[in-house]
Amino acid sequence: MPTITFSLKDLHSLIGKSISAKEVERLAEYAKGDVEEINNDEIKINFEDTNLPYLWSIEGFARLLKGVLGKEKGIPNFEAEKNNETIIVDKNLKNVRPFVAAFAAKGQKINAPLLKQIIQLQEKICESYGRKREKVAIGVYSHKKITFPVHYKATDPNSVQFVPLDYKIDMTQAEILDAHPKGVEYGWILKNAKKYPLLIDDNGQVLSFPPIINSNFSGKVEAGDSDFLVEATGTDWDAVHLALNIFAQAFFDRGFKIYALKIKYEDKTVYTPFDFNETIKLSPTDVEHILGLKLSENQIKAFLEKARFGYKKGVAQVPFYRKDALHKVDVIEDIGIMYGYNNFGETELKSYTAGEPKPIVKLANLSRDSMIGLGYQEVMSAMLSNKSVLYEKMCIKDFGTIEIESCMSETHSAVRTWITPQLLDVLSKNKHIEYPQKIFEQGLITKKDLEDCERLASATAHPKATFTEIKQALDFMMRNLGYSYLIENGKHESFIEGRVGRIIVNNQKVGYIGEIHPQVLANFGLEVPVAAFEINLTDLFKI
Repeated sequence: MPTITFSLKDLHSLIGKSISAKEVERLAEYAKGDVEEINNDEIKINFEDTNLPYLWSIEGFARLLKGVLGKEKGIPNFEAEKNNETIIVDKNLKNVRPFVAAFAAKGQKINAPLLKQIIQLQEKICESYGRKREKVAIGVYSHKKITFPVHYKATDPNSVQFVPLDYKIDMTQAEILDAHPKGVEYGWILKNAKKYPLLIDDNGQVLSFPPIINSNFSGKVEAGDSDFLVEATGTDWDAVHLALNIFAQAFFDRGFKIYALKIKYEDKTVYTPFDFNETIKLSPTDVEHILGLKLSENQIKAFLEKARFGYKKGVAQVPFYRKDALHKVDVIEDIGIMYGYNNFGETELKSYTAGEPKPIVKLANLSRDSMIGLGYQEVMSAMLSNKSVLYEKMCIKDFGTIEIESCMSETHSAVRTWITPQLLDVLSKNKHIEYPQKIFEQGLITKKDLEDCERLASATAHPKATFTEIKQALDFMMRNLGYSYLIENGKHESFIEGRVGRIIVNNQKVGYIGEIHPQVLANFGLEVPVAAFEINLTDLFKI
């Protein structure tokens, strides 16, 4: 969760009103923020909503407070004058880092506190919203040192030399990735790229090697400078333009005059900052349905303008520095925040129900108690796993997996379809613990086109683990549950042929039991025999 630090006096100057530090604590709630620390004039706020990067600067926070305090209302004022300054984009960047946006800010000198705020916003955007610069990176430059047009090029790693920020010697891009601290830290972003992105002006002066490091010439900004070029590069069109819009509004709020730059791609030309012109329709009925509040059209307009939205005839206009409003519910949430959740009245209790577990939970709990009584240790794995653990290591084909489209890591890229592989994964990570190791897990699994099922899987691992031992555990559990069962000969690639069987209850197949195949053990790095069973408690419950 992003945390920003700012001066209370600076906040006063931006909102045009003096407020106490205690008042800041109360007002921070409108931004889903908590004041972490107050140290004389310095205030530190932690923001819980990572979908609102515009708040990660004092300018954005002050802009919202102006609406809350009634100093301003509606869409904030913003003006950008178009000029002929151009950035020409190389078509060879399509598969590397294809998008760039930029503006010029002029007319004000930057002092040390403002420079600190710019750097803070730059770091927060790049590290959090920009996913450690991979999706978005921001650069700020001295505009006076740049000759337009600027070229955003794809270059060979050893073809261009320049002095990186805070260095004194020329380095190639390849050398920067190998030796410069920022190159070492962020070089992973370009690990598969054959060519590297470069911003260079028409005189051949390098601006930066995005997303790694600025040049020490134009990319070094100091207190006292007055004219700036701000650019954003990245892999996501919306994210790049949103990040730049946030900076443009922040500079405008500080009194800078903003000049929109022309970005010339192979197939199109756009001016940036880029207005998304997003609108969302909603009605008093929608608001009442979500919040339970009967608000008039004028009241809805007042609350949305307080939150710095525009509103006219049932249509909310989203400010160009926000991209979090994807549905009318998102806009209605802001109405609720501005109304004040503390102001919602109590709702009369209209019905009374006594809570109790689902009937299957009693069966699941009894099965767990049975395994614990046998001395098996319960483990708890994540519902998310991956196809390598579920199938490849288990020597079995995929039998219907729900995969995560935009997974954060390969380790958790699919919903588990059975539990036994995760038990073997647990055993593989505990080889340093003495044997025998006896574990079980009870929980949900999910397959494509099937409802969720409650399963219980158990495994015993030690030099003398056998089919007989794991069957004795199954016998004990099934007697406690009150079921009679049979074991039929079966075939399962994860188990040793001839030492695996299907668990049958009332002529229905409800599970597998057997000794794990040596190849599976080798895949998990296990050096002792393992016997296991897995049973479908949902099917058992229906029986």
